[in-house]
Amino acid sequence: MEKLKSALSFGGILSQNDIDKVASNFSLKKLKASEHFLPLHKVAKEIAFVNSGILQVYGTDLNENDVTKYFIKENQFFASLESYYSAQPTTNAIQAVISCELYATPFTTFEKLYTEIPNLYIFLKSITEATLLNKIKDNDFLNFGDSKTKYIEFVRRYPMLAQKVPQQFIASYLKITPQSLSRIRKGLLKSS
Repeated sequence: MEKLKSALSFGGILSQNDIDKVASNFSLKKLKASEHFLPLHKVAKEIAFVNSGILQVYGTDLNENDVTKYFIKENQFFASLESYYSAQPTTNAIQAVISCELYATPFTTFEKLYTEIPNLYIFLKSITEATLLNKIKDNDFLNFGDSKTKYIEFVRRYPMLAQKVPQQFIASYLKITPQSLSRIRKGLLKSS
């Protein structure tokens, strides 16, 4: 709960009393690797915070293959806002790639808190904007260079993810086959 409270203090927008009140409305959820927080084609109902672990957001391509769009790491809030606000089933699932501990609360609870804590809306907006900007910046390298260059940049930017995330998810994120990624990794090991 301390990591959640620390994250809620982002930007100094919420008072300590507000932070305590918001945090008290979150409950602990544990997911094993490969368990879904939000399966495909379900309507999102919760907002969550990653206390520990890593999740992937994935969709499917035209051939119904799973494609990793991005990873959600420790100390990050996440939700499928598009699904929730449109009340439509999500086209992107959220799944644990390693065991996770999350704190989650229903959107309806969060919205009730808006009336009691007006700054909570400002806080959520600032978190959403920061997340969007990071996502744009994070994914820029995926459009440049060959597979080896993309993998090297992935490792440079996300050394913790490169160590903990199973290889098939990294390959999917980089849009290469697991076999290609394996060859790239072996080649890099030989040259180092």
